[in-house]
Amino acid sequence: MLVTDSRPRSLKWIHAGPLLYGDWGTSRLYVLGLAFLYTAHASILYLAAIGLLMLAVSWAYTHICRCFPDGGGVYTAARQLNPTLSVVGSTLLLSGYIMTAAISVVEAFHYFGVPSSWTLPLSVITLAGIGMVNWLGAQSAGRFAMIIALVALGVSGIMAVLSLPFLWRGIETISFEYFTTTPAGDAWVNFTKICLALAGVEAVANMTGLMKHPIEREVKRTIWPVAIEVVALNLVFGLVLAGLSYTSAGTPLSEIHAPDEIRLYESRAALIETLPPEISAQYNASQSITIDAATVETLPATAAHAYEAYRHHEEEVETYTNASMRVIASESGTHLFGARFGSIFGQIAGITFGLLLLSATNTAVMAMVSVLFSMAQDSELPKPLTKLNYSGVPWVGLIVSVAVPLAVIFVERDVTVLAKLYVLGVCGAITVSVLSCAYNGKLDIGPKSRLGMWALGLFLLSITITIGVTQPISTIFSGALVAIVLSSRQVAKVAKSGSPEPIPEPITGWLAEVRAQEGQVQIDPSKPKIMLAARGRNQAEFAVDLARRRNATLFVMFVRTIRVLDLRTNALPTIDQDTDAQEALGSVGLLAQTNGVPYVPIYVVAPGDIGEEIVDHTVTYGCETLIMGKSGRSLFSRKVQGDVIARVVDLLPDEVALITRSATTPHQNKLVMPEVTQPMADAIENEHSQSQEDQHSDDPDHSEPERDS
Repeated sequence: MLVTDSRPRSLKWIHAGPLLYGDWGTSRLYVLGLAFLYTAHASILYLAAIGLLMLAVSWAYTHICRCFPDGGGVYTAARQLNPTLSVVGSTLLLSGYIMTAAISVVEAFHYFGVPSSWTLPLSVITLAGIGMVNWLGAQSAGRFAMIIALVALGVSGIMAVLSLPFLWRGIETISFEYFTTTPAGDAWVNFTKICLALAGVEAVANMTGLMKHPIEREVKRTIWPVAIEVVALNLVFGLVLAGLSYTSAGTPLSEIHAPDEIRLYESRAALIETLPPEISAQYNASQSITIDAATVETLPATAAHAYEAYRHHEEEVETYTNASMRVIASESGTHLFGARFGSIFGQIAGITFGLLLLSATNTAVMAMVSVLFSMAQDSELPKPLTKLNYSGVPWVGLIVSVAVPLAVIFVERDVTVLAKLYVLGVCGAITVSVLSCAYNGKLDIGPKSRLGMWALGLFLLSITITIGVTQPISTIFSGALVAIVLSSRQVAKVAKSGSPEPIPEPITGWLAEVRAQEGQVQIDPSKPKIMLAARGRNQAEFAVDLARRRNATLFVMFVRTIRVLDLRTNALPTIDQDTDAQEALGSVGLLAQTNGVPYVPIYVVAPGDIGEEIVDHTVTYGCETLIMGKSGRSLFSRKVQGDVIARVVDLLPDEVALITRSATTPHQNKLVMPEVTQPMADAIENEHSQSQEDQHSDDPDHSEPERDS
């Protein structure tokens, strides 16, 4: 008898589209300014090129989502080829989420127009607040994201209309001169710098597990409207920005010929030449120069004037790179209706896009928690990342997901630097996802489509390699994160090496074994009944031996909880995709069958109280004995996260005996071990043959304090 529930597929394209836009659409808020910073009036050509790439990636993700209707993105796509590759891909995606959270919260306050000195404290408060909201498991964040996305879309439409006078001027400024004066290698590198415009597309691959059928239709309706809007308005606003009368170092943007990146370099070089030798030795033209006020007062008049002019120039550049859409709104409104209207409309746009960025920050934090939780559940990261608080939120993962972006913001708040940290993770994750699907011959992808994905994947790979070589700061950040995750993965493996050897998997797989056992036992009402709500080989042997000696029917229960942030991007909570449940139920069933013990597997998806579910099934099936696991968690941990056994004791009838035992305590009596053939070595990774007895701390296997039998 199998008891199963599945997560409802309630997400329609009309809801998924705004969610995707809330993530993907925010890249516009800083890509436009960065493109102009690096390439001036060639920026529209770069935006057109990146737009074509975005459309190609959109096409690829319609295939990726169709091939993986249960969600997962890069984690699932790469895991079908190699678990380590999936960890690397997921970690690159994780680095992208970290930088999304950091850059979005910093940019939000740029759009709000707050002083730069307030950015750090406000960012700390905001991220802490987002962490607190998610700690409580608030479900209103998704609705808030949709409302803000729709409002931002409306404001963008109004801006597009108001900025039409600058559109033609921007078209007139398009110049190919940049490509005649810039080496091809430098031009290519500048293209790779703005590839962070791709950020956000991976989000749609994580929604498919909740989308209504048919997935292929829903995915296309989700992706294409958003992709077309983002590409089209990027081109429109890119032209408008290039045609603005907003000045940088006394020159309107519409009349700038050399990119501001080069102009700032020249300004710094000129400033350094005017500084006294003992001061100039501290600086170089490649980095921003900040001189304290006391030192400025001692400088010669020429140097002080040069420094003031440079700082003014840098502030103007930061304004249009940090908040390009706010500048466009303000300039467009001023041009048509005067300075007062322009100021008000600029503030409205700034607040709207700032809120959209904060929504993106919240989404990134939630996504990080989900990635960490899923990887920890699959034993790729330490198990503490699966620990839940009283609201069902993975609290350790949430703390990590808030703390890491905060650490980044403490170190760096320059958007251009954050973008450099950002881009490798974004492009790397998408590259792994596309190439994994192109390589995987088992996926239902036609020859022409597969060839197209190969071409796109290799092009993305060239971008990723270029970024890795030319952006050492991004390589160090993403590489260090990958190294930390792989090291943690290895530590987790070593920590589990002392666990008892699992029962070998049948050649047909655990799911087939569970299905074969389902419904085969006729329950004899005259026999005793025992419920096992614990995992691991030691627990299984104890329960089977006890049932054999008592001539009892053994019920084995696997509880999979539904959590607010448990997106489980690589599996839905059903027995068909839940490999942990398959192994736990199948291995006990195989052991019971070999020793002649009647066995009933039960799979439950618990939307709430785990203890209540266990007691309910124990009483419903008339079990006289309940076996549960225990651990040595601290009193504080039990109070905060809930004490499952204490809850069971409160609810369990007096006539039902409760037995608790540690999963690490071996069972002394010998049982007949099943003789099965293990799958071929190249079909199953070593990590999948590890015991899953310590799956996550709040499941009732060995997560509670010791009690006497």
